[in-house]
Amino acid sequence: MAYGPASARHSGMGQQPAWLLAVVLLFSGAMVARLAWLQLVHGPENRARADENRIRLMPRNPIRGRLLDRNGAVLATSRLTYNLYIQPREVNDAAWLALRDRLAVVMGVPAAQLDQKRRSGANAEGFRIELAGPLSPEQVLRFREQSGELKGAEVDVDVLRSYPHGRLAAHVLGYTSGITEEEYKELEPRGYRIRDRVGRSGVEKAYESHLRGEWGGQQVEVNAAGQVQRILGDKPARAGKDLRLTIDLPLQLAAEQALDGVRKGAIVAMDPQTGAIRAMASRPTFNPNVFSPGPSMAQWTALNAPEAPLLNRAFQGFPPASTFKIITSIAALESGLYNPGSKVMTMNSFCYAGLCYGDHGAHGAIGFPLALAVSSNTFYYQVGLKIGPDPLFGAARRLGYGSLTGIELKGEETPGLLGDQSWKKEVLGEPWTPVDTITSSIGQGALQVTPIQMARMYAAVANGGWLVVPHLVERPTPRKWIGLKPATLAVVRDGLRQVVTNGTATLLNDSKLPAVAGKTGTAEDPPRPDHAWFGGYAPANKPTLVIIAFGENSGGYGGTVAVPMVKALMSTWFRGR
Repeated sequence: MAYGPASARHSGMGQQPAWLLAVVLLFSGAMVARLAWLQLVHGPENRARADENRIRLMPRNPIRGRLLDRNGAVLATSRLTYNLYIQPREVNDAAWLALRDRLAVVMGVPAAQLDQKRRSGANAEGFRIELAGPLSPEQVLRFREQSGELKGAEVDVDVLRSYPHGRLAAHVLGYTSGITEEEYKELEPRGYRIRDRVGRSGVEKAYESHLRGEWGGQQVEVNAAGQVQRILGDKPARAGKDLRLTIDLPLQLAAEQALDGVRKGAIVAMDPQTGAIRAMASRPTFNPNVFSPGPSMAQWTALNAPEAPLLNRAFQGFPPASTFKIITSIAALESGLYNPGSKVMTMNSFCYAGLCYGDHGAHGAIGFPLALAVSSNTFYYQVGLKIGPDPLFGAARRLGYGSLTGIELKGEETPGLLGDQSWKKEVLGEPWTPVDTITSSIGQGALQVTPIQMARMYAAVANGGWLVVPHLVERPTPRKWIGLKPATLAVVRDGLRQVVTNGTATLLNDSKLPAVAGKTGTAEDPPRPDHAWFGGYAPANKPTLVIIAFGENSGGYGGTVAVPMVKALMSTWFRGR
């Protein structure tokens, strides 16, 4: 009995270590299970998260290739600017609110704008998101001074497209802008990034793959403060290739200045032997520099105004008016119903089937050269009726009307319109009448020709019957022989020369210029003012330049509106040659 309490005490002491051991084993088991869960089950995921916390991707923009004129003058390049970014891996939603408000104060950027930029720039790659730019030197300085309180944000250099001549050749050069999320899904396999920019129009779009270059970047290790500790990998960005255009800068400047005299219109200057475009301008126009940072709401509204400043009018169809008399002349002489010596009686008014069609003068019996020179309507009414619509529209197609020219800016060019017999029956459901032939023979009716098509037609007359392919970059381009009779070409060339020497374009009969040949045209567009045309080439005996000038609803005549434009370009091109 004396040993009972002591024995009980020994029994309690023996159970206590077992209880403690059980607790220790329980906690140890939990820790092992947790470690197994973290290391074995979610090990790869956690390692990736750790790397994300210490490894940062720093992409490097490729510098886009420059656009140069035919002599190497810079038409488009790139310029450095500063932008504000955040690193999304370092800024979660909770941290963003405080950072956003601080950035709004320091940078002077509305908080709502910062929110919008963060949302729209989110990307699965974890690349930094652009919040604002281009920044002013004052904004950059303020950020540098307070960068310690702006963890997750950074200011870095970026590259923007720059057009040093502003609106010059805007429709030729085109512009670039950022890709959309939908485009990114399609373009990502081709190496594009969510922050990439692509050509939207003009040469920028047509030669996108040549100009864009290839992204590079650095993979760097950073510490808890976001400071770079070491570079883990480096891939230099590959710059895009420069592109030399056929455009001649002095001639392009002259074209831009000449078009300033009309609200709407276009000019095309081309080498008639090769199809190389020396100048192309359109009005109204735009400044492609506004797309580099992105247009403001007011700028975007102006760009989408009813007058369509983004539209290249060199590629749009308009009634050709009396310039089409070249086609009628070719159709008549090629048909065999007329010969180079044929004459037709002209009068003040031509009546047919109970309807009379006026003219601006009676010249008696005249041949094709003088008919072109004085632009006699009654001459061509009768010629058109005699040959009929099939040879007329056949000649138009032969000279490239009604089809695309093949210039590189695909998707921007329209084929114009040749409203022939089949078109009228199919579209209007009406039969062809002699009235249609009469109006078509002088370039009115259902006819639309683009300035670039007209340049191609004049080139065929100037170069001896070859249909060239207009182009903006020197490349192999075919010439199609259209087989015009030498006598046909001789008669038409004689007439186009007489237009300048004693016809409707005598302003170009200037001793300071080489011999110029061409044709005026004034197209009615009721109730709006008339369109004005002039197309021509020089020197008349061995042409090196074709010029088409067009004033849309400019009022006046081809000889008073379009001819002065052409003279300005001729004076520039042939000065010192």
